[in-house]
Amino acid sequence: MTPLLTFFFGLLLLGLFGWYFSTESDAKKRWLGAVLTILLLLFCIDSATPPGKKIRLGLDLRGGTSFLLQLVPQRDSKTGEQQQITSDMLQQAVEVIRRRVDKFGVGEPVIAPQGTERILVQIPGLDPAQIQATREQLQQVAKLEFAEVHRDSDTLIPQIDRGEAIIPPGYVIKESTQTREGKDVVERLLVKKEAGLTGEHVTRAYAFFDQNGYGVSLTLDGEGAKTFFDLTSQLAPYHGRLAILLDGKIQSAPGIRNGPIAGGQAQITGRFKEKEARDLASVLENPLRTPVTIAETRSVSPTLGADSIRSGIVSGVGGLALVMLFVLFYYRLAGCVALVGLWINIVLLFGMMAMFHFVLSLPGIAGIILTIGLSVDANVLLYERLREELKAGKSLGAAIDGAYNKAFSAIFDANATTLITAGILFWQATGPVRGFSVTLMLGIIASLFSAILFTRTAFRWMMKVGGLKRLTMADLAPRRQFNFLGRRVIAVFISLVLIGGSFAVFAKRGANNFGIDFRGGDLLVLDSLPALSVGEVRSALEPLHLTEETIQLERAGTQQMLSVRSAEDTSSRIFERIKAAFPDRKIVAAQQEKVGAQIGLEFAKRALLALGLGMVGILLYVTMRFQLSFAIGALVALLHDVIITVGVFSLVGGELSLVMVGAILTIAGYSINDTIVVFDRIREGLRHRTGGSVEVLMNRSINETLGRTILTGGMTLLSVAALFFFGGAVLKDFAFAILIGILVGTYSSVFVASPIVLWCSKLGAKRAAAGS
Repeated sequence: MTPLLTFFFGLLLLGLFGWYFSTESDAKKRWLGAVLTILLLLFCIDSATPPGKKIRLGLDLRGGTSFLLQLVPQRDSKTGEQQQITSDMLQQAVEVIRRRVDKFGVGEPVIAPQGTERILVQIPGLDPAQIQATREQLQQVAKLEFAEVHRDSDTLIPQIDRGEAIIPPGYVIKESTQTREGKDVVERLLVKKEAGLTGEHVTRAYAFFDQNGYGVSLTLDGEGAKTFFDLTSQLAPYHGRLAILLDGKIQSAPGIRNGPIAGGQAQITGRFKEKEARDLASVLENPLRTPVTIAETRSVSPTLGADSIRSGIVSGVGGLALVMLFVLFYYRLAGCVALVGLWINIVLLFGMMAMFHFVLSLPGIAGIILTIGLSVDANVLLYERLREELKAGKSLGAAIDGAYNKAFSAIFDANATTLITAGILFWQATGPVRGFSVTLMLGIIASLFSAILFTRTAFRWMMKVGGLKRLTMADLAPRRQFNFLGRRVIAVFISLVLIGGSFAVFAKRGANNFGIDFRGGDLLVLDSLPALSVGEVRSALEPLHLTEETIQLERAGTQQMLSVRSAEDTSSRIFERIKAAFPDRKIVAAQQEKVGAQIGLEFAKRALLALGLGMVGILLYVTMRFQLSFAIGALVALLHDVIITVGVFSLVGGELSLVMVGAILTIAGYSINDTIVVFDRIREGLRHRTGGSVEVLMNRSINETLGRTILTGGMTLLSVAALFFFGGAVLKDFAFAILIGILVGTYSSVFVASPIVLWCSKLGAKRAAAGS
């Protein structure tokens, strides 16, 4: 489908959605819901099925291309001596390359220092044409300069050519190619050698299109804006020209004809195509201070390995099948509707990912697991409400309407808080954190559609056409009313002990908590005859009990080698172990050196900033929708869950990695969702106040959601447990962390978040009484 057709199709869908939610007619809602479902499914299937639009897989699932960049030392402009590459230069280059690769739109590349002067860059899914374009983009220095053109350039250059004049001191002749009346005209200009302003002051750059074609617009920082104003002030009186140079070549040389330029805005125009303008904007935002060259280009296998991917897919599908069977058994006919809704959710999610060319990787799969859990949770909320409405003696139609109306606020608020966090993560974070946020945002949109609009439309059609009169469901929820809040002091004491223990364990292990993604490690490249496979090496290394290693096949032409990235000071043991395991093969260590951290300081800062802003967003939203006491309870529960999960993971000797970042974000999303659902029922109980104290009402509300809590937690545990037991060694830590997070998150919603709300309400009542 062309972009124009996609635009009009989107307008059509938007109009149908507006009509659906504005009409009161049951028949119109029934038909509109069916049409919307069919159109969206067809659109997403069309987006995902053509070969050119298939979902791209990340480096961990598909493999990709590896570039080894070499930093090139420069000579000092004053002394002429060659400068040494420092750690600061290397780190600046790593962060610049990371931001440039993020601008490509690729998913979760590997970018890490290697040795003291090189950078390893691995990018998934590049075809030959993309490989060449990426090479050029990675190496482009993007040295931007604004330099004054001599006021008598037009008259001096002909005189210089005739030998009647010399080049003025401090100037140099440069050529500029401009298009005039459809023809390329080469113009020679006298340009000042010393630039009046450099690209270090560019804070933002983006491509634009106007009547003159594509260009790049720049925004300068405060110092740059002042310098640019001063520079143009000198040229404005005689309409002087300012040359804009990129890597020493003139891109354009506009005249300053309308007075000095204030505000720190500038534009680069020239004969740009769209991609050239976008690429230029990307590198101008991220200029390299030290040039790089590409020393090697190789193809690499997936970081997880084919065996791990296979076992992960099998276990993931198995876990999903277990969830579906349980939903079918427990909710029967309503469960069939929920399962169809779940498949629609999955089709919509993958269709949108293909449509927007997003890349799927393991952290992205974590987002999918969470969204499937949210979708199942929404159905459980609806059906448990439906059970209550039917028990109250209502007809099926009235019970369905009542269930959807009452469950809507809980579903909406739970998903809105998660969506706020995901949006802020996408805005601020990079790499795997952004990949997680993308799948989570798309998954939330898909789950809201499938759980609310589709299932309700399906019930309407079943009652109208199929003559559906009644629904039966299993009921395993406990009948006993538990005094949860009566045990709040004991529960909070247990939580404080667990939190304190988590901090103690984490502090005791220190740097051992972090894997090679955070602190770097060893790189061992092996050449062998016959060639080793990833599976063979992984099996051979099992006796060493390494906590984390990445094994990849690398190909350069006909040569095939195998690389192992592992914890610091382990490469020698790995080499000896592999030689001992395969004595009949000729194994040579082609390369053995240190490799830097994948997660640099800039990455960590942005991720922490994103999480902090996400918490502020949750605080504001929950305060607006509930009260400040609920917002405080939700945030404390979220921090409680993440801290204890990381503490338990540290206790069993796990190491934090990029994959674990995805797991921790999944836990945070599950925690806030579970807490908001409990809060919604408490809010409803407090609003209606059928009798009893605040504590009694809150206890009653928690007990009313207990069935839903057990069902949702249990089904999510089913799918993740399958990943833990059958997903293979690589996915085991990932699944283990989510398992712990689900258990702790379910506990905190009842025993941590709710008591905080109760204490805050009592404190508020005391202050109100004292004030009166």
